[in-house]
Amino acid sequence: MRAIAAEVGVQAGALYNYTPDKQSLLFDLMQSHLTELLAAVPDTRDAEPRTRLRKLVEFHIRFHDARREAVFIAYMELRNLTDVNFARIEELRRRYEDHLEQILRDGVASGDFRVQDTKIATLAIIAMLTGVNTWFRAGGRLSLDEITGQYWDLVRNGVAADG
Repeated sequence: MRAIAAEVGVQAGALYNYTPDKQSLLFDLMQSHLTELLAAVPDTRDAEPRTRLRKLVEFHIRFHDARREAVFIAYMELRNLTDVNFARIEELRRRYEDHLEQILRDGVASGDFRVQDTKIATLAIIAMLTGVNTWFRAGGRLSLDEITGQYWDLVRNGVAADG
């Protein structure tokens, strides 16, 4: 709390005018991130599964790149939540995972994808895409567009029925 207070130029005690405790602050940050994520997911219901998956891959990488600090908190600080708050955050995360898993299921049903276990594939894809934030930096060897293209190739090849 002292670090946050120093960053915004107030005394640590003044932060408690805005949040009752550290737990509430952490929960609010995570909930805000995940609510914003869910609200921003592109609506591709009418597209074929391959297009829906490509759009989600592109969205996920770009959305998370623009919110590096929120992503770090939302994915790395889960262990610091109370059981009740953890359950609430997990429900939001599950809604996002369910969205991707439905795309994979639809692709399997249409014959576009070959996936042994859509839940495992969902978790693997999300972990891979979110991992971009741990190493990608603008101005590096490849642009975000190039990285996104390569990650789309990896995901597509990993689930393709003809691959």
